[in-house]
Amino acid sequence: MAKSLQDKVIVVTGAGRGIGREIALLCAAEGAKVVVNDPGVAADGAGSSAAPAEEVVEEIKKRGGTAVPNFESVAEAIPASKIVKTATDHFGRLDGVVNNAGILRDMIFHKMSVEAFEAVIKVHLMGSFYVSHAAARLFREQESGSFVHFTSTSGLIGNFGQANYAAAKLGIVGLSKSIALDMGRFNVRSNCVSPFAWTRMIGTIPTETEAEKARVEKIKQMGPEKIAPMCAFLLSDAAKDVSGQIFGVRMNEIFLFSQNRPLRSVQRSEGWTPQTIAEHAMPALKGSFYKLDRSADIFPWDPV
Repeated sequence: MAKSLQDKVIVVTGAGRGIGREIALLCAAEGAKVVVNDPGVAADGAGSSAAPAEEVVEEIKKRGGTAVPNFESVAEAIPASKIVKTATDHFGRLDGVVNNAGILRDMIFHKMSVEAFEAVIKVHLMGSFYVSHAAARLFREQESGSFVHFTSTSGLIGNFGQANYAAAKLGIVGLSKSIALDMGRFNVRSNCVSPFAWTRMIGTIPTETEAEKARVEKIKQMGPEKIAPMCAFLLSDAAKDVSGQIFGVRMNEIFLFSQNRPLRSVQRSEGWTPQTIAEHAMPALKGSFYKLDRSADIFPWDPV
C-alpha cells in the first residue's frame, strides 16, 4: 500500500509524549521525515529534558523511519523559528506543521494569576503563530503546505477553571481560519483538530467526586493514538481540498464542528434604546441563547 506522506517533511511540536508522539510515529510510518520537537517540560511548563524527543526519534529510527530531534520552546519567536530551520537544515524543505505543543495552568478565574494566563497563551496561541509564521514563507515560495493546529472543546464549548486554555484554544481557531483564507491562493491549507484523549495534560483533571472519577475512567479509554490518523490525513495530498475546518476526534468517532454564524436577528426601523432592547430584542432572541454547557454536557455518551 502506498504511504500517504512519502518523502514529505513534517514538524510536530510537543512530540515527545502523548498525542504529539503518536502523530510523529504515524507520520514517520507513512513515509515522512519528521522533526520531533519537545523541550521536555512538565505539564505546567516547568523544567526541561532532551529525553522525550530523543526517545521518539530513536523509536522512529528503530522502525525504519527518519527523524531528528529539536528541543526549542515554541513560546518565543526566535526559538520557534529554529524548529522550522531544523527541518530545512536536515531535509532541505518543509511540507507540514503540527502545532501540538501545550501546557496547562488550570485555576478558577478569580484566582488565576496573570502569569498563569500569559504562560498558557504564550505556548498555545503564540507558539502556534510563531511556528506557523516561520513556516509560512517557505510554504508561499513552494506554493504548497499544510498546517494542523490543536484546539479544544474547552474553548469551542466550555469548561471550568480553564480561562487561559480556552482563550488560547479559541484564538487558535481564528488563527487557523485566517491562515486558510490568506494562504489558500498558494495551495496552503490550515485546519484544526479538537482531540479527546487521555494524556499527561488531561491527567490534571480533578477526580474528587464519583462523577469526576467515572468521567476520567471514560477518557482513559481514548488513547492518543486515535488522534494521529486524522492529523496524518490532513498533512497528506489526499486532503488538498480540506481547509479552514474544525474536526473532533473521539476514539473511533470523527466530528465536523460548526463555526460561528448568526442565529437570529431583530430590527426596529427607528433604532434601539436600552429600554426597547430589554423589552423587545432580548425576549425575541432569548429562545436561541446558548446554555453554559461544558464539553461533558455535549458529549455525554461513552466513547465508541
